[in-house]
Amino acid sequence: MRGFRSILLLLTLLASACATRPPGIGDPVDWSSLDDWESDAHGEVWHGFLKSCEKLRRAPWRDVCELARNRGDLSDIEAREFFETHFEVRPVYAEDGETEGLITGYYEPLLQGSFEPSNEFRYPLYGVPDDLLIVDLGHIYPQLKSMRLRGKLVGNRVVPYYDRAQLTDDPNLLRGTEILWVNSLVDKFFLQVQGSGRVQLGDGSIVAVGYAGQNGHPYQSIGRVLIGMGELEREEVTLFTIKDWLRANPDRLHEVLAKNPSYIFFELRDGEAAGPIGSLNVELTPARSIAVDRRVIPLGAPVWLQTTLPDEAESPFARLMLAQDTGGAIKGHVRADVFWGQGESAEKLAGLMKQQGRLFVLLPRGYSLKE
Repeated sequence: MRGFRSILLLLTLLASACATRPPGIGDPVDWSSLDDWESDAHGEVWHGFLKSCEKLRRAPWRDVCELARNRGDLSDIEAREFFETHFEVRPVYAEDGETEGLITGYYEPLLQGSFEPSNEFRYPLYGVPDDLLIVDLGHIYPQLKSMRLRGKLVGNRVVPYYDRAQLTDDPNLLRGTEILWVNSLVDKFFLQVQGSGRVQLGDGSIVAVGYAGQNGHPYQSIGRVLIGMGELEREEVTLFTIKDWLRANPDRLHEVLAKNPSYIFFELRDGEAAGPIGSLNVELTPARSIAVDRRVIPLGAPVWLQTTLPDEAESPFARLMLAQDTGGAIKGHVRADVFWGQGESAEKLAGLMKQQGRLFVLLPRGYSLKE
């Protein structure tokens, strides 16, 4: 009898384990599963989707993108009907089978700077150094197509590249790669976190800088560091409270920033009006582009986002987005970072946003998740 009960318990546990959904993109669901799907202005995302199509050249993306290009400009209703006809919608699940995850935001900050160093403008933005080696592992192992190894050569060995502390302590390591100088180390750090921005020069003109490379070290959240140090409570951590703490503690600034070993290199972007370029190498669209974990969600894919805004009412925010970017902090299955654009409103939304939300990926009919 005891043996029978043991077998029954084992079968129950196995059945429970089998019932748990695996993490990642799930099976297709009906369009009615999406909150407020029919009320979104789908035409607003259409031109951004066509930009994604410029980079999506493999079947079945190639085929559906060709159909999209042939349609030209579409109204909201026509764009919605196109997606419903040629795509299927699939929910994204987290490791534990949960459907909700963290939704944050980012924006394009404005800094003050100069092409020449001075007492005021002392903090350089660096371009990609010549000794930074990038190995695309996908050329060697196709199963690692989204992974790149960054380091430097020492003799005939590839070793890790310098981390933030090393690069900060020894300016000679990056000497000669400066592209311009800014007046705030805190603003420079958060420009690296955001990945792109604009710099206003002394004559009032503005130049744009964008992500050009990274040193290969993992991103570490400074908010999490300050929580661990007991300096901030988890509930009060925002872009603004972190900035306030860093500016109020200049004697500890280098110590704390060094806890994030990741270091971003920049390049000047063409054209003052050009928006930031995401990892898909297309211009991002404010409030329609998101950064995702490309190991989970294919870059270029439309993604339906259901979350709330960081306002007092926790207003619902449900709309069609485009997975056009990635980020060092954007890791996990149900994880996204909304690009809000420029200006004070964008900064506020990006700085306060740490909402729970759901993701649904739109994939062309016939798409294989093994691709």
